[in-house]
Amino acid sequence: MKSVKTVLLIDDDDTTNYLNQRLLSRMEVAHDIRVVTNGEEALDYLQKAFSGVEDYPTPDLIFVDIKMSVMDGFEFLDEYQKLESVNKLRTVMLMLTSSASFYDLERLKGYPEVRKHYSKPLAEADVREIMEEYF
Repeated sequence: MKSVKTVLLIDDDDTTNYLNQRLLSRMEVAHDIRVVTNGEEALDYLQKAFSGVEDYPTPDLIFVDIKMSVMDGFEFLDEYQKLESVNKLRTVMLMLTSSASFYDLERLKGYPEVRKHYSKPLAEADVREIMEEYF
């Protein structure tokens, strides 16, 4: 299975972050797995990454939770759309959710950056599918 340089997990649930990070590490998906706990932290990270700040590698793969405190996944996506960077074109963004409500899934259609949604936590089969499909 192929691997990528950097994965960014955006989720305010420590348990989910731990499980996802552990699975991605065990499957050797990325050399570097970064975790931020809300949309504001994610935007700050991405602004630095897209500006070439040394300790902030541009993620190849981003997992975003829909329901978060401070700034939820949809608010993050609204702001992400405003970021200008050629790096966005090579970044695969996927949504994670614990409750796939019809309303949320319909709303996701308005964000072309989001390729697909997955239930959390990630399963090994999900990760294999993601790596085969996008990398």
